[in-house]
Amino acid sequence: MANLKVKFCGVEFPNPLVLASGVMGVTAAGLLKTARAGAGGVTTKSIWLNEHVGHKNPTMIGTEHYFINAVGVPDAGIEKAQEEMAKYLEKHHVPLIANVMAKAVEDFEAVVKEVTKLNPDLIEINLSCPNVEDEFGKPLACSVIKVAEVVKLVKSCTDKPVIVKMSPNVEDHVGIALAAEKAGADALCCFNTFGPGLVMDLETRMPILANKVGGVSGPGIKPLVLKMVNDIYKAVKIPIIGTGGVITGNDALEMMMCGASLVGVGTMVYYNDVAGFAEMTTQINGWLDEHGITNIEDIIGTLQR
Repeated sequence: MANLKVKFCGVEFPNPLVLASGVMGVTAAGLLKTARAGAGGVTTKSIWLNEHVGHKNPTMIGTEHYFINAVGVPDAGIEKAQEEMAKYLEKHHVPLIANVMAKAVEDFEAVVKEVTKLNPDLIEINLSCPNVEDEFGKPLACSVIKVAEVVKLVKSCTDKPVIVKMSPNVEDHVGIALAAEKAGADALCCFNTFGPGLVMDLETRMPILANKVGGVSGPGIKPLVLKMVNDIYKAVKIPIIGTGGVITGNDALEMMMCGASLVGVGTMVYYNDVAGFAEMTTQINGWLDEHGITNIEDIIGTLQR
Protein backbone atom coordinates (compact mmCIF):
# COMPACT_ATOMS: atom_id res chain seq x y z
CA MET A 1 0.00 0.00 0.00
CA ALA A 2 1.03 3.61 -0.54
CA ASN A 3 2.61 5.75 2.15
CA LEU A 4 -0.20 7.96 3.49
CA LYS A 5 1.96 10.02 5.86
CA VAL A 6 1.90 13.79 5.45
CA LYS A 7 4.36 16.24 7.00
CA PHE A 8 2.44 19.41 7.87
CA CYS A 9 4.18 22.35 9.54
CA GLY A 10 6.83 19.95 10.80
CA VAL A 11 4.26 17.59 12.34
CA GLU A 12 3.83 14.10 10.88
CA PHE A 13 0.27 12.90 10.32
CA PRO A 14 -0.17 9.14 9.67
CA ASN A 15 -2.73 9.97 6.97
CA PRO A 16 -4.19 13.24 5.61
CA LEU A 17 -7.69 12.87 7.11
CA VAL A 18 -8.21 15.27 10.02
CA LEU A 19 -11.31 15.56 12.17
CA ALA A 20 -12.65 19.08 11.56
CA SER A 21 -13.34 21.43 14.46
CA GLY A 22 -16.83 21.27 15.90
CA VAL A 23 -17.31 17.56 15.23
CA MET A 24 -16.65 15.02 18.02
CA GLY A 25 -14.06 17.40 19.46
CA VAL A 26 -15.70 18.35 22.75
CA THR A 27 -14.31 15.59 25.00
CA ALA A 28 -11.17 13.50 25.23
CA ALA A 29 -13.32 10.41 24.74
CA GLY A 30 -14.63 11.73 21.43
CA LEU A 31 -11.16 12.68 20.22
CA LEU A 32 -9.69 9.31 21.19
CA LYS A 33 -12.60 7.43 19.58
CA THR A 34 -11.98 9.33 16.35
CA ALA A 35 -8.24 8.70 16.43
CA ARG A 36 -8.76 4.98 17.03
CA ALA A 37 -11.24 4.88 14.15
CA GLY A 38 -8.51 5.90 11.72
CA ALA A 39 -8.33 9.69 11.57
CA GLY A 40 -4.83 11.01 10.85
CA GLY A 41 -5.35 13.95 13.21
CA VAL A 42 -8.04 15.53 15.38
CA THR A 43 -9.16 19.09 16.02
CA THR A 44 -10.88 20.31 19.17
CA LYS A 45 -14.08 22.28 19.13
CA SER A 46 -13.45 26.02 19.46
CA ILE A 47 -12.01 26.82 22.90
CA TRP A 48 -12.91 30.11 24.59
CA LEU A 49 -11.15 31.65 27.58
CA ASN A 50 -14.45 31.78 29.47
CA GLU A 51 -17.71 29.86 29.12
CA HIS A 52 -19.71 30.70 26.01
CA VAL A 53 -23.28 29.42 25.97
CA GLY A 54 -24.08 29.33 22.25
CA HIS A 55 -27.57 29.23 20.77
CA LYS A 56 -30.81 27.58 21.88
CA ASN A 57 -32.10 24.36 20.31
CA PRO A 58 -32.87 23.39 17.63
CA THR A 59 -29.38 24.20 16.38
CA MET A 60 -28.89 21.90 13.40
CA ILE A 61 -30.59 20.00 10.62
CA GLY A 62 -29.29 17.96 7.70
CA THR A 63 -30.50 16.38 4.48
CA GLU A 64 -28.69 14.24 1.92
CA HIS A 65 -27.66 17.45 0.16
CA TYR A 66 -26.61 19.84 2.90
CA PHE A 67 -26.18 20.39 6.63
CA ILE A 68 -26.96 23.65 8.43
CA ASN A 69 -26.04 24.53 11.99
CA ALA A 70 -26.34 27.44 14.39
CA VAL A 71 -24.77 25.86 17.44
CA GLY A 72 -23.23 29.25 18.22
CA VAL A 73 -19.77 28.00 19.20
CA PRO A 74 -20.61 26.89 22.78
CA ASP A 75 -17.77 25.99 25.13
CA ALA A 76 -17.30 25.50 28.85
CA GLY A 77 -14.14 27.63 28.90
CA ILE A 78 -10.42 27.09 29.26
CA GLU A 79 -10.48 25.04 32.47
CA LYS A 80 -12.70 22.34 30.97
CA ALA A 81 -10.69 22.39 27.75
CA GLN A 82 -7.48 21.92 29.71
CA GLU A 83 -8.99 18.91 31.46
CA GLU A 84 -10.13 17.22 28.24
CA MET A 85 -6.99 18.01 26.26
CA ALA A 86 -4.79 16.67 29.05
CA LYS A 87 -6.71 13.39 29.00
CA TYR A 88 -6.27 13.08 25.26
CA LEU A 89 -2.59 13.99 25.33
CA GLU A 90 -1.91 11.26 27.90
CA LYS A 91 -2.55 8.77 25.06
CA HIS A 92 -2.09 11.02 22.04
CA HIS A 93 -2.71 8.58 19.20
CA VAL A 94 -2.51 11.17 16.41
CA PRO A 95 -1.63 14.89 16.25
CA LEU A 96 -3.93 17.28 18.09
CA ILE A 97 -4.95 20.66 16.66
CA ALA A 98 -6.35 23.00 19.31
CA ASN A 99 -8.94 25.35 17.83
CA VAL A 100 -9.35 28.62 19.72
CA MET A 101 -11.79 31.49 19.48
CA ALA A 102 -12.23 34.95 20.98
CA LYS A 103 -14.68 37.80 20.54
CA ALA A 104 -12.04 40.45 19.77
CA VAL A 105 -8.47 40.64 18.50
CA GLU A 106 -6.90 41.33 21.89
CA ASP A 107 -8.71 38.43 23.57
CA PHE A 108 -6.82 35.83 21.56
CA GLU A 109 -3.63 36.40 23.56
CA ALA A 110 -4.90 34.97 26.84
CA VAL A 111 -6.60 31.89 25.41
CA VAL A 112 -3.66 31.03 23.15
CA LYS A 113 -1.18 31.33 26.02
CA GLU A 114 -3.25 28.97 28.16
CA VAL A 115 -3.75 26.43 25.38
CA THR A 116 -0.05 26.50 24.49
CA LYS A 117 0.79 25.34 28.01
CA LEU A 118 -0.95 22.03 27.26
CA ASN A 119 1.37 21.33 24.32
CA PRO A 120 -0.99 20.60 21.41
CA ASP A 121 0.77 19.92 18.11
CA LEU A 122 -0.73 22.94 16.35
CA ILE A 123 -3.09 25.82 17.15
CA GLU A 124 -5.93 26.80 14.83
CA ILE A 125 -7.43 30.25 15.27
CA ASN A 126 -11.11 30.43 14.39
CA LEU A 127 -11.80 33.82 12.82
CA SER A 128 -14.71 32.76 10.68
CA CYS A 129 -17.92 31.45 12.29
CA PRO A 130 -20.86 32.82 10.23
CA ASN A 131 -23.66 32.31 12.77
CA VAL A 132 -22.56 34.58 15.63
CA GLU A 133 -22.77 37.85 13.71
CA ASP A 134 -25.63 39.11 15.90
CA GLU A 135 -23.38 38.70 18.92
CA PHE A 136 -20.00 39.83 17.62
CA GLY A 137 -20.57 41.41 14.20
CA LYS A 138 -18.85 40.29 11.02
CA PRO A 139 -16.24 37.52 11.49
CA LEU A 140 -12.67 38.75 11.87
CA ALA A 141 -11.80 36.67 8.79
CA CYS A 142 -13.67 39.19 6.63
CA SER A 143 -11.04 41.87 7.25
CA VAL A 144 -7.50 41.81 5.88
CA ILE A 145 -6.44 44.17 8.67
CA LYS A 146 -8.06 42.15 11.49
CA VAL A 147 -6.66 38.86 10.18
CA ALA A 148 -3.15 40.30 10.14
CA GLU A 149 -3.57 41.75 13.64
CA VAL A 150 -4.73 38.45 15.13
CA VAL A 151 -2.03 36.39 13.42
CA LYS A 152 0.76 38.72 14.57
CA LEU A 153 -0.59 38.70 18.12
CA VAL A 154 -0.98 34.93 18.28
CA LYS A 155 2.45 34.29 16.77
CA SER A 156 3.98 36.50 19.46
CA CYS A 157 2.56 34.41 22.30
CA THR A 158 3.00 30.80 21.17
CA ASP A 159 5.75 28.63 19.77
CA LYS A 160 3.25 26.29 18.13
CA PRO A 161 2.50 26.34 14.39
CA VAL A 162 -0.50 28.61 13.81
CA ILE A 163 -3.30 27.71 11.39
CA VAL A 164 -5.83 30.37 10.34
CA LYS A 165 -9.36 29.03 9.85
CA MET A 166 -10.73 31.11 7.02
CA SER A 167 -14.20 32.14 5.93
CA PRO A 168 -15.51 31.48 2.41
CA ASN A 169 -17.93 34.37 2.87
CA VAL A 170 -15.57 37.14 1.79
CA GLU A 171 -15.09 39.22 -1.35
CA ASP A 172 -11.45 38.20 -1.82
CA HIS A 173 -10.47 34.86 -0.27
CA VAL A 174 -7.06 34.97 -1.93
CA GLY A 175 -6.35 38.42 -0.53
CA ILE A 176 -7.27 37.27 2.98
CA ALA A 177 -5.05 34.20 2.61
CA LEU A 178 -2.11 36.31 1.48
CA ALA A 179 -2.61 38.69 4.41
CA ALA A 180 -2.55 35.77 6.85
CA GLU A 181 0.61 34.38 5.25
CA LYS A 182 2.36 37.76 5.26
CA ALA A 183 1.48 38.24 8.94
CA GLY A 184 3.22 34.96 9.80
CA ALA A 185 0.57 32.24 9.64
CA ASP A 186 2.10 28.79 9.25
CA ALA A 187 -0.93 27.25 7.51
CA LEU A 188 -4.53 27.86 6.47
CA CYS A 189 -7.74 25.92 7.05
CA CYS A 190 -10.09 26.48 4.12
CA PHE A 191 -12.93 26.79 5.05
CA ASN A 192 -15.51 27.34 7.73
CA THR A 193 -19.18 27.00 6.77
CA PHE A 194 -20.87 29.05 4.05
CA GLY A 195 -23.71 31.46 4.61
CA PRO A 196 -25.45 31.97 6.85
CA GLY A 197 -28.38 30.13 5.27
CA LEU A 198 -31.98 29.52 6.28
CA VAL A 199 -34.27 26.45 6.23
CA MET A 200 -38.04 26.70 6.61
CA ASP A 201 -40.61 24.50 8.35
CA LEU A 202 -43.68 24.48 6.09
CA GLU A 203 -46.07 23.52 8.92
CA THR A 204 -45.09 26.32 11.29
CA ARG A 205 -44.11 28.67 8.47
CA MET A 206 -41.05 29.54 10.52
CA PRO A 207 -37.33 28.83 10.28
CA ILE A 208 -36.39 25.43 11.70
CA LEU A 209 -33.37 26.71 13.62
CA ALA A 210 -34.00 28.69 16.79
CA ASN A 211 -31.38 31.17 15.61
CA LYS A 212 -33.24 31.34 12.27
CA VAL A 213 -30.02 31.18 10.24
CA GLY A 214 -26.91 28.99 10.37
CA GLY A 215 -23.72 27.99 8.61
CA VAL A 216 -24.13 25.72 5.58
CA SER A 217 -21.93 22.68 5.00
CA GLY A 218 -22.35 19.19 3.56
CA PRO A 219 -21.92 17.55 0.15
CA GLY A 220 -23.29 20.48 -1.82
CA ILE A 221 -20.45 22.85 -0.97
CA LYS A 222 -17.58 20.61 -2.10
CA PRO A 223 -17.28 22.02 -5.66
CA LEU A 224 -17.10 25.55 -4.27
CA VAL A 225 -14.42 24.59 -1.75
CA LEU A 226 -12.33 22.76 -4.36
CA LYS A 227 -12.23 25.84 -6.57
CA MET A 228 -11.41 28.21 -3.72
CA VAL A 229 -8.73 25.93 -2.26
CA ASN A 230 -7.10 25.79 -5.67
CA ASP A 231 -7.25 29.59 -5.96
CA ILE A 232 -5.44 29.94 -2.65
CA TYR A 233 -2.95 27.14 -3.33
CA LYS A 234 -1.81 29.00 -6.46
CA ALA A 235 -1.19 32.18 -4.43
CA VAL A 236 0.43 31.10 -1.15
CA LYS A 237 3.45 29.07 -0.11
CA ILE A 238 2.10 27.81 3.23
CA PRO A 239 0.18 24.49 3.45
CA ILE A 240 -3.60 24.17 3.45
CA ILE A 241 -6.18 22.02 5.23
CA GLY A 242 -9.03 21.70 2.72
CA THR A 243 -12.38 21.37 4.47
CA GLY A 244 -15.91 21.17 3.13
CA GLY A 245 -18.28 18.49 1.85
CA VAL A 246 -15.85 15.57 2.11
CA ILE A 247 -17.56 12.18 2.52
CA THR A 248 -15.42 9.64 0.63
CA GLY A 249 -11.77 8.87 0.10
CA ASN A 250 -12.20 10.07 -3.47
CA ASP A 251 -13.47 13.43 -2.19
CA ALA A 252 -10.30 13.72 -0.10
CA LEU A 253 -8.12 12.92 -3.11
CA GLU A 254 -9.84 15.65 -5.12
CA MET A 255 -9.19 18.13 -2.31
CA MET A 256 -5.50 17.22 -2.25
CA MET A 257 -5.19 17.47 -6.03
CA CYS A 258 -6.54 21.02 -5.73
CA GLY A 259 -3.82 21.93 -3.24
CA ALA A 260 -4.74 20.68 0.24
CA SER A 261 -2.01 18.89 2.19
CA LEU A 262 -4.49 17.71 4.81
CA VAL A 263 -8.24 17.21 4.48
CA GLY A 264 -10.66 18.34 7.17
CA VAL A 265 -13.48 15.85 7.64
CA GLY A 266 -16.77 16.81 9.24
CA THR A 267 -19.47 15.98 6.69
CA MET A 268 -18.53 12.29 6.60
CA VAL A 269 -18.80 12.01 10.39
CA TYR A 270 -22.32 13.43 10.30
CA TYR A 271 -23.47 10.88 7.72
CA ASN A 272 -21.34 7.82 8.58
CA ASP A 273 -19.94 8.36 12.11
CA VAL A 274 -16.22 8.10 12.80
CA ALA A 275 -16.15 4.50 11.54
CA GLY A 276 -16.09 6.04 8.07
CA PHE A 277 -12.46 7.11 8.48
CA ALA A 278 -11.27 3.53 7.94
CA GLU A 279 -13.35 3.20 4.79
CA MET A 280 -11.97 6.48 3.47
CA THR A 281 -8.35 5.38 3.95
CA THR A 282 -9.15 2.09 2.22
CA GLN A 283 -10.56 4.01 -0.75
CA ILE A 284 -7.53 6.28 -0.86
CA ASN A 285 -5.11 3.36 -0.75
CA GLY A 286 -7.04 1.58 -3.50
CA TRP A 287 -6.91 4.58 -5.82
CA LEU A 288 -3.22 5.21 -5.19
CA ASP A 289 -2.34 1.55 -5.77
CA GLU A 290 -4.41 1.43 -8.94
CA HIS A 291 -2.52 4.44 -10.30
CA GLY A 292 0.93 3.32 -9.20
CA ILE A 293 1.43 6.15 -6.70
CA THR A 294 3.52 5.15 -3.69
CA ASN A 295 3.47 8.42 -1.70
CA ILE A 296 0.28 10.41 -1.16
CA GLU A 297 2.18 13.71 -0.93
CA ASP A 298 2.91 13.34 -4.64
CA ILE A 299 -0.70 14.21 -5.51
CA ILE A 300 -0.83 17.50 -3.60
CA GLY A 301 -1.54 20.31 -6.06
CA THR A 302 -1.37 18.14 -9.17
CA LEU A 303 -4.04 20.34 -10.76
CA GLN A 304 -1.34 23.00 -11.19
CA ARG A 305 1.30 20.73 -12.73
